[in-house]
Amino acid sequence: MDLSDRHRHFIWIEQGVHALVINIVINGAIAGLLLRGNETVPLWGEPSIGIDLLATGLLLPFIMCQIVSRVIAKQVRDGKLPPLPASQIGARGLHHRSITIRALVVTLFGFGCGAAPVVAILTLANAEPVSFAGFVIWKGLWAGLLAMVLSPPIAWWSLSAASLETASQSATEANVT
Repeated sequence: MDLSDRHRHFIWIEQGVHALVINIVINGAIAGLLLRGNETVPLWGEPSIGIDLLATGLLLPFIMCQIVSRVIAKQVRDGKLPPLPASQIGARGLHHRSITIRALVVTLFGFGCGAAPVVAILTLANAEPVSFAGFVIWKGLWAGLLAMVLSPPIAWWSLSAASLETASQSATEANVT
């Protein structure tokens, strides 16, 4: 399957690289605001690296999917992003499921493959507390990388779903007239 230049740029740059940069800034800022006043951040306790990463592993994928899916659907409806040709949309897949189901699937992946293993490794390694600044930087980078991995599939499912919806509406309008 050969994507158009516009779709390739959209999936890899707008959804991959932009998700990386945006989430480095947003998650670094959130960590900085939530943990300000702490000289160090321990692995466990209140606040802690473990709780922060596990919460982010649950919240980031779910929220990202909810927002990105709706933005992409609007872009396709408004003609700002061209729909995929029918030949590039799979007969089966998560694009046939609701945004909430897609969000739950990507959340399970983000938590199970992103947050939980990192926290398990840190726990097994008896990680020492880290400096406030070190954690804020690390958290921003970690969340940005997680978003960069998750955003392209979310975008693909959303673009496929919006493309099917657009094709269906076009067919309905053609039958009415």
